Amino acid sequence: MNKKEFFSAHDPKIVSKLQNSIIGIAGAGGLGSNIAVSLTRAGIGKLIISDFDKIEPSNLNRQQFFIDQIGTPKVIALLENLKKISRFTEYQVHEIKLNEENIPIIYKDVDILIEAFDKAEMKKTLIETWFMNYPNKPLIAASGLSGWGKNEILHTRKIDNLYICGDEETNLIEGISPMAPRVGIVANMQANLVLELLLNNYENNKS
Repeated sequence: MNKKEFFSAHDPKIVSKLQNSIIGIAGAGGLGSNIAVSLTRAGIGKLIISDFDKIEPSNLNRQQFFIDQIGTPKVIALLENLKKISRFTEYQVHEIKLNEENIPIIYKDVDILIEAFDKAEMKKTLIETWFMNYPNKPLIAASGLSGWGKNEILHTRKIDNLYICGDEETNLIEGISPMAPRVGIVANMQANLVLELLLNNYENNKS
């Protein structure tokens, strides 16, 4: 398969924009792994992904991993899976716990950063650190994706360069993992917003 074949269903005018874009994903679990798959299929040129967890059996109900990858670091397994989808995205993965010191270094070249954490304290650290260092670069976060149904309350809210996808209501309950459909929906809301932000100028010029 060559590049022309892979992108044959895309509008040719957007391919170069997608291929020249760099997107960061902080977290490679339920949100992050689904976002990475969608952006790879969309044709993003480079993904920078960080996570320090290993795959557990309970992850398989909503994350883009497989039984034979249990025990493998998530970023390593995700890299393997993404390479099976496309050779036309460059992947840079970091098996590391993100903090105030390494976030600005790892993601310094990205056009957009995506928050894909489970824990509220990590979300807070990422958002605060990002806008302290890169106030003019968008960050797409998620809030409220537990349970099932209630599609009608899912939305995107914008606060300056911070975008929040989800229902902003439902909280994680200890001992009960989020369900694959709702996690996938919110992850793809985030991924879809990446494309909207990248291609906004293209759409405006086309109309």
